[in-house]
Amino acid sequence: MTARFPLATSSWDKDELDALQRVIASDQYSMGPEVARFEKAFADYAGSRYAVMVNSGSSANLAMVAALRFTRNPALRLEPGAEVIVPAVSWSTTFYPLHQYGLHMKFVDIDAHTLNYDLDALATAITDKTRAIMVVNLLGNPNDFDRIKAIIGDRDIVLIEDNCESMGATYDGRQAGTFGVMGTYSSFFSHHISTMEGGLIVTDDEELYHILLALRAHGWTRNLPKFNKLTGEKSDDPFEESFRFVLPGYNLRPLEMSGALGSEQLKKLPDLVRGRQANGAYWTETMANHPLFRIQQEIGQSSWFGFALIMRPDSGMTRKNALIRLGELGFETRPIVSGNFTKNPVLDLMDHSLHGQMTNAEDIDRNGFFIGNHHYDITEAIDVIAEFRG
Repeated sequence: MTARFPLATSSWDKDELDALQRVIASDQYSMGPEVARFEKAFADYAGSRYAVMVNSGSSANLAMVAALRFTRNPALRLEPGAEVIVPAVSWSTTFYPLHQYGLHMKFVDIDAHTLNYDLDALATAITDKTRAIMVVNLLGNPNDFDRIKAIIGDRDIVLIEDNCESMGATYDGRQAGTFGVMGTYSSFFSHHISTMEGGLIVTDDEELYHILLALRAHGWTRNLPKFNKLTGEKSDDPFEESFRFVLPGYNLRPLEMSGALGSEQLKKLPDLVRGRQANGAYWTETMANHPLFRIQQEIGQSSWFGFALIMRPDSGMTRKNALIRLGELGFETRPIVSGNFTKNPVLDLMDHSLHGQMTNAEDIDRNGFFIGNHHYDITEAIDVIAEFRG
């Protein structure tokens, strides 16, 4: 049965269907010119020099972390055992690549209101061992990058961004995902644009860009430019360069269909984000003093992936009962991303430490959930929640 108020809906129309037919007519389905066209357009949109498309946002995080392992730049290179600070709330594949490359994760609590880093806790978590900070922009909400950069100061710390939930968000007029040396995005069905499956990494660093190109496709040189920062000068003999492997890479390549869809969706992205932001403005105004729920506080200009609700301690209602009743009213609901990720048994297999108590992460784990936001007017859904008393 279709939910009255679903978590995700399609933003496709005839343009996307025509794009699929264009790829079918070309008879080229593996990565090619459609992907390259989308990458160029996305880099322009983000204000970055380079964009690399992969097959998912999770793969984008994997490639981003791997690139920091293989860069020759000592200011960026992350050796096994290096300490990386991460927030207690994010998706699993924010964390897994860090483990897979032998890095030590130090978990820091989130802010109770923004659901991004508790910046006071972040400031005290940084030590001489800290080599990188993974910034996660949660549910469309950018972090306070001025404060984060002030916290880092002149220390040799690499900033990277998982922006998979926050495409189109801006802070001080700049696209979220572009504040670190690299940033990642997702174009999965439920996200701001949909290419079926897909993800991107943006960067201004040419060497990292060339490393990402190799990592995406088997670690070979075939997709590198003739003069590149990874191997220097390639041979002009295509046979010689066909199967020359220089990095322990993957097959993270997207399909041509995903690239073609991305180009069409990107044309619509400003309007898609504006629609979400209009709903967000109505949401924050209408829900500001709700007796049962508190909501996420916006930083900069959120692109409002979804609407988080956290039960007030004096609400007199359990989350379980609220979810049952909201389900009866037609709402599809989910936990706020992972909840408190540090409670998951998988951490027993991963090198990590906790910086203090994960108090706010635990609160949303026990008392939080989110509902969907969309590119079209959802005033009706917001009014139902605003009037909800159990």
